[in-house]
Parts: sequence; C-alpha cells; structure tokens
Amino acid sequence: MSNGRRVLVTGATGQQGGAVVRALAARGHRVRAISRRPDSEAAKRLAAAGVEVVAGDLDDAASVTKAATGVDTMFLMGNSYEAGTEAETRQGITAADAAKAAGVGHLIYSSVADADKKTGIPHFESKYLVEQHIAGLGTPYTISAPVAFMENTVAPWAVDGLRQGIYAAALPSGRLLQQICLADIGDFVAALAERRDQVFGKRFDIAGDELSGEEQAKILSDMIARPVNYRELPIAAMRQQSEDAALMFEWFDRTGYDADIVALRRDFPEVGWHRYRDWARGFDWSVLDRATG
Repeated sequence: MSNGRRVLVTGATGQQGGAVVRALAARGHRVRAISRRPDSEAAKRLAAAGVEVVAGDLDDAASVTKAATGVDTMFLMGNSYEAGTEAETRQGITAADAAKAAGVGHLIYSSVADADKKTGIPHFESKYLVEQHIAGLGTPYTISAPVAFMENTVAPWAVDGLRQGIYAAALPSGRLLQQICLADIGDFVAALAERRDQVFGKRFDIAGDELSGEEQAKILSDMIARPVNYRELPIAAMRQQSEDAALMFEWFDRTGYDADIVALRRDFPEVGWHRYRDWARGFDWSVLDRATG
C-alpha cells in the first residue's frame, strides 16, 4: 500500500501485541518485533510469518533505541501482571524515551480505559504514569485504551468453570461491563498507524460491547450448546488472590468503563467491532473438550 508503515511492536509474542502484528501485516505494513528471547518458539513463529524479530529489552534503553531506528511508528505496551506495576511504569518510560531518541514519528501506547480518571487501581495508575510521561516528550503520540478483554472468558482460570457449565466473575449478575476482543484492538491500532497525524495527541477508550455476566452466560450456552450458568464470586476471595484485581472489580461494580461504543463504530468503520456474540460465534470451543492437565 502507498501509505505502508514500518512499525515496531512490543509484546508481539503475547495476546494483544500478537493481535496488533496480525492486523498490521494483514494491511500490508512491515512489522518489526522486539523480543527478549528472539530464539524462543513464539519469536520463531513470528519470523516464519514474515515479521522481522530483533533482540531487545524494555529495561534496556539502548536496545530499544536500536530496534526502533528506521521505523516510523512504534506500538508500546506493558504487562503489569508479568512485571509488576512499578516495573511496568519504569519500562514504559524507558521505552518511550528510547523511541524519541530513535526519532520515531508516531508512538502508539496501549493503556487501559479510564486510566486517566483516578481510579485508584494499581495497574491503571501505572499505565497512566507512562501516558503522562509520553504526553510531555514532544514526540507525536496516540493512546489506545481498551476495556476488559472478551478473551478473559477463556482465560486459564476460567476454562475449567466453563467445562462444568459455570461462568463466574466477581460482579453481580446484572452488572454491565464493557468488553473488547483482541482482533478489534489490533485493527484499531492499525487504524491509528494509518491515520497518523489525524490522531496525534488523542486518547481513545475503546470497547466493542457492553453486557452483563448473566447475558454472557446465555450467549455462551447458545454457542457451546450446553447450559452455562452465571456465578458471582465473592470479592473477598478475589482479594486473597490479588488486591489489584479486587480493587478493579469493585470499581467495575461502582463505576465501570464508559467508552462511547456508538461513536467508535461511526468514526472507525474500518475496525471489525465485534459484539460479544460475534466473538463467541467465531471462537473454537473445542478447547472445552480437550483433556486437562
């Protein structure tokens, strides 16, 4: 394509970064992925798919600057669950500074919806600190801020419950929660890369649907062709596992995401914008029939 970009993607071997890689490649953009372990199986799969894989670590500014040299766009994301919130902020700031040093013309940072609303949720706050740093760099940037992932339905901690006909979350059954699928995040980032100066300095909370746990369970029943019932988990049990997650679910119940889904569909028609039922219809539910352990 005439406006083809050369994009450096962080987190490319993970779920969100992988979706970004696929969306960019599908549109004919040239993708470079930075990986701490370019000899890993996941990195080798990227290379086999035509992605240029380079060695680098978000804690190592020189390696990121080297990886970012010669690209016109960079997609930056962190992972507080893997690194911790303090490390996520440190790595995000280091990588953003490196992008500036490399002369990257457009930095797209993946945050989380409502991180700019003083939620008090640790992994929202850590991302917002990176946002604030990026905004002061002087480098053209855009913030992509997704809500909860539809794919959380089939996360490792949820699959066993689905096998038993239970969809569980620490929310009342009727409480609405905005969600988005990974494919839409990838498409949206690709749209930002293509629109470039039209989206400089802007922040977008992005979502594809809004529905309750009870509604999700009904859709899952239809798709799996077996009864699925919603179960509300006690917040105290979640708090024993993660204070961060407990604070997030308390905020979901008290306030919740408020992305403008109608405006997103109107303003970014090139994005698929799956409803939850659309995503569930396209998912391979044979995962529930596979042996565990």
